[in-house]
Amino acid sequence: MAKVKLPQLIDPTKSAMKRSTYVGVYASDLMERLNSAVEASGEWISVDVKFEKDAQSLTYFHGNANAEVELLCQRCNKAYSDSIAVEFTFSPVQGEDEEAALPSAYEPVEVNDHGEVDLLQLVEDELILSLPIVALHAEEDCNVGPDDMTFGKIEPEQERKNPFEVLKELKRD
Repeated sequence: MAKVKLPQLIDPTKSAMKRSTYVGVYASDLMERLNSAVEASGEWISVDVKFEKDAQSLTYFHGNANAEVELLCQRCNKAYSDSIAVEFTFSPVQGEDEEAALPSAYEPVEVNDHGEVDLLQLVEDELILSLPIVALHAEEDCNVGPDDMTFGKIEPEQERKNPFEVLKELKRD
């Protein structure tokens, strides 16, 4: 099956009127921030987006994105492969008034002066947000076992003199 490259900028209102569905890929080279957050990424990021209008005639779009990345295990310091899958639902807004009136089911996304959204940036943001806070292998796959982990011992805190001890001496007199 041929890989269809998706457009970077999309007009969500026009696409919703046509009930458009975009199924395709973005080259991972276009996602510089994602590439700087991971060790390596697969060649393609697959994306599926559907544009619609709801019962209140609000424009929204929802979809999912999948990426294969290599992360650095923070326990053993070796790279491992991971699959990232995200789902999203956005509604385009132009200003804070529209954003305030938006139902909580939709995440607001700001449109540019031409009424378009940067779909590439949205997908990249969602993928970055879905990365693990601390990248770790599964314990059974990691080279470092519980016996290999060492933790430092905390020395007891040295007692300091009370600075008000001098006042006690003055009070006694």
